[in-house]
Amino acid sequence: MDDAWQLTAMTKIEVVVGGEESAAVAELFAEVGATGFTAVSNVSGLGHDGYHQGRLLFNDRNGLALLMVVLPSDRVADLLDGLRALLASRPGVLMVSDTYVSRPEYFQ
Repeated sequence: MDDAWQLTAMTKIEVVVGGEESAAVAELFAEVGATGFTAVSNVSGLGHDGYHQGRLLFNDRNGLALLMVVLPSDRVADLLDGLRALLASRPGVLMVSDTYVSRPEYFQ
């Protein structure tokens, strides 16, 4: 990464779960001290259980949700432990990647 960009390395965690699980994921984010996260409801996609439509018929618990959080690397292990435990008995997708942020104080 170019030092002239003045970016700070962090870790981005993305979780796709059923809408009924999104509150549990958000709670795990809070438990590790995340100061915020992004949630996108009504996501569509193709997975092991077939194609999931993004539009909801009745409520926000029947669709899929994508939750994303950015954290300093020292908080990632605890969050991953919690997410793995949550996903051990439920369908979902967990993705972890390196990212860079311009205002690291937003993620402390």
